[in-house]
This record gives sequence, C-alpha cells and structure tokens, in this order.
Amino acid sequence: MILRDIRPGDYDDLSENYYACYQERAEGVSIGVPLEHEPPPPEIEVAWFQGVLRAAAAGSLLAVVAEEDGHAIGLCTVERAGPSPNSETGHVGVLGILVRRGHRGRGVGRALMEATLERCRGTFEVVRLGVFSTNEGAHRLYLRLGFQDLGTIPKAVKRNGEYIDEKLMVRIL
Repeated sequence: MILRDIRPGDYDDLSENYYACYQERAEGVSIGVPLEHEPPPPEIEVAWFQGVLRAAAAGSLLAVVAEEDGHAIGLCTVERAGPSPNSETGHVGVLGILVRRGHRGRGVGRALMEATLERCRGTFEVVRLGVFSTNEGAHRLYLRLGFQDLGTIPKAVKRNGEYIDEKLMVRIL
C-alpha cells in the first residue's frame, strides 16, 4: 500500500468507492459515512472532486490517498474549519475518511489517518471529526490515535427511517 497526495487521476476510483457506499447501504451494511438519500448525479461528484483538488492546491485541505495495485482504495481529508488560515477558526481541521469495502479492517484506515494527522502538523492545531455511534471499530481506532470524546449529537443521521447518533471527537496536535 502506498500513501500519497490526491491526484486528478484518482477520480474514477474515488467516485466508485463513494458510489459503492450506496450499494452497501441498500444491502444493510452499517457504513459510517453520511449519504444523500439518492446517489448524486456524476456532475455533482465531478464538481466535488474538482473542489477537493482546488482546496488541496490552495492549502485549505489535506487529502491523502491509500493506493493498492494502482487503485485508490481510501481517502482521508482534513478541511479547514474556517474560511482562511487567518480566521479565528482557521487553525481547526475537520477530518473525513472513507476506505473501500473489502479493504476495511486491514489497517488501511489507521495508516491513512496516521499519515494525514502527521501532515496536519504546522497547518492545523486541532482536528475534529464525527463518528456514528454504531461504528464502534472506528471509534476505538480514533481513541487509540489520540482523539477524545466531546459529546454526542442525538439523531444526527436519519437512514432508512432509523436514527443514528454521532459522537464528536477532537485531537489537539
């Protein structure tokens, strides 16, 4: 596995990883990523990806890709909470992560997070994230990586008529 910065050529793999989450949800797999009610049209996903590339180039977002056999199998991002580094919340980053099904539970997420958090040093002082209360494995990983629980947002996600609480976590770098 290779950990590296995001590249324009990662679009196909990363969008496929994201759209696969909709199939997992339909199969009743408990995934810890908030989704739209319906998969967004490709042009929305393209715009999102282009925005990630622009933000990474501008330094307002870090994006680390896990690559295996020439394919992006995971993405970890930390986006600036404030509008600029000079804003009062510019020192805070918001972390998001997605590892492709079939690669979870093999250390990919941990490696992605460790690499991303290391790259955050000097750019962010605080990193925060949200984790579904049902995603106990991810919660344990985040605790092992030095995140602390802050509290819970009850009913933060409504999926298939069921509510899922979200735990808020933070790590001071």
